[in-house]
Amino acid sequence: MQKLEKQYHIQCVKGDVGRYVILPGDPGRCVSIAALFDDAYHVGQNREFNIYTGTLLGEKVSVCSTGIGGPSAAIAMEELHNIGADTFIRTGTCGGIDLDVQSGDVVIATGAIRFEHTSSEYAPIEYPAVPDFGITHALWEASTALGYRTHTGVVQCKDSFYGQHCPGRMPVSYELLQKWEAWKRLGVKASEMESAALFVVADALRCRCGSCFHVVWNQEREAAGLDQKMSEDTTSAVKVAVEAMKIIIKRDREQEQNG
Repeated sequence: MQKLEKQYHIQCVKGDVGRYVILPGDPGRCVSIAALFDDAYHVGQNREFNIYTGTLLGEKVSVCSTGIGGPSAAIAMEELHNIGADTFIRTGTCGGIDLDVQSGDVVIATGAIRFEHTSSEYAPIEYPAVPDFGITHALWEASTALGYRTHTGVVQCKDSFYGQHCPGRMPVSYELLQKWEAWKRLGVKASEMESAALFVVADALRCRCGSCFHVVWNQEREAAGLDQKMSEDTTSAVKVAVEAMKIIIKRDREQEQNG
């Protein structure tokens, strides 16, 4: 691809973003995330990519929405990395799978099932999609310190939202239903759409990435007749991501000071 003045999709240049970036899916969530930064300002928006930059603990940080799914999330990470970002936290929503995962809980991914296709253009299918350990631990520290009901474990990533929620009407229902049963038997915590791609792309770029999610609903609890209330307030996952980023910034400084 020819060299451009700005990154093609996010329309940013070096200096527009910090090395530390939070990645929500929804462009509308960027405002509430940026409100937790110091001195935040709007960098710009193009397509699904809405970007704000500010500071945390004096370090330059940014938030960039990715839209839905692996393809656009990978584009965001690639272009942000091109202009200096190297540490990413994906924050968003998920649907519970394990019966213990309830609406309103926080899920932190320790690995992701590559039931999507973006990551296949970066690594063979045998390569696992796993987050950076330091970021994952910081997310767990932040979530538990904030008092949220927190789960850690593997999440499933897919390309089709309705393939998860309406598998029976799909022509490939035989495959979707059988694999969903496997995810349940393996104790997979939740289903979402971006982490597998982001974890693999981060490894290819030699970056750091982790993920945390707010549980909106658990269709398995619904099927089992268990009580639950839909929870669409993503404040918990946003706060976890911001507090975890502060932990990471502090630890990076300590490492740099200690040589």
